[in-house]
Amino acid sequence: MLKRIAVIGVGLMGSSLARHLVNAGFPVIVHDVDPAKVEALVKLGAEAAAPEKIASLVDVVMLSLPNSHVVNDVLINSLQLLESGRQGLIVVDCSTPDPDMSLAMAAQLRERGIEMLDGTISGTSEMFAEKDAIFMVGGSAQAYGECEPIFHAASRGTFHMGANGTGANTKLVVNLVLSLNRMALAEGLTLAAKAGLDQAQVLKVLQQSAAASRAMEQKGERMVRRNFLKPASTLKTSYKDSRLILGLGAKLDCPLPMMSLYVQALASEVSKGKTDLDPATIIDFYRELANIRT
Repeated sequence: MLKRIAVIGVGLMGSSLARHLVNAGFPVIVHDVDPAKVEALVKLGAEAAAPEKIASLVDVVMLSLPNSHVVNDVLINSLQLLESGRQGLIVVDCSTPDPDMSLAMAAQLRERGIEMLDGTISGTSEMFAEKDAIFMVGGSAQAYGECEPIFHAASRGTFHMGANGTGANTKLVVNLVLSLNRMALAEGLTLAAKAGLDQAQVLKVLQQSAAASRAMEQKGERMVRRNFLKPASTLKTSYKDSRLILGLGAKLDCPLPMMSLYVQALASEVSKGKTDLDPATIIDFYRELANIRT
């Protein structure tokens, strides 16, 4: 029997998650602060419910929210899980969580008979819309096994990384490598422009070269065309995630010099009010340094 699922937060990622699950035949309830987003998914076959009733209606709650502070607020105040103590419920946090906050919330929920998984996702919203993304999950093996069909229904692969917190930490490692790929691409394209080369042609060369990467596929055209609107993700989210990476490094006494530079570059762009643009705007940081005006 298919599990009943609630998806809380149906923005760029959550809407695709809900759609994939509906298409796979799962009974899905959706909730969001934006009624229009809920209505769009109801038209596709999902149902809507008041947040305080959701825990009693489903087997699994999946959260696609901006950060761990919002996640905790929703779990405690909207879903009221610490009060209800809904035995047997599984909560899956699909955000990029603060590992320490995620561990603490998982412990609180477990005391009330609720298992929590950090079910992080690697893939942009565009990739996730096409199910071209993977889940990296931390939590109990039993809870993971119960949710594995759900993860497969919404992705091209899923990995159980270990206990609570391991999914969150894996996502931060993935985002570190992804971020530095983007920064290297922006730096290379800036050098190409200063050398009088056609950036679009150089990008085509790069895509066929030993330097090719998924980050290049995702952000190369955006950087060349400086197309940062209708973002696949936002600069403010990348900035938040990047600071979590530095926090993890500091906690573990692991030096991250290149990531530190990337965060400073993001801070520069954030200070200019670019928080809602695509992270490809990192190339503007380099353009300014190199005094490129055209």
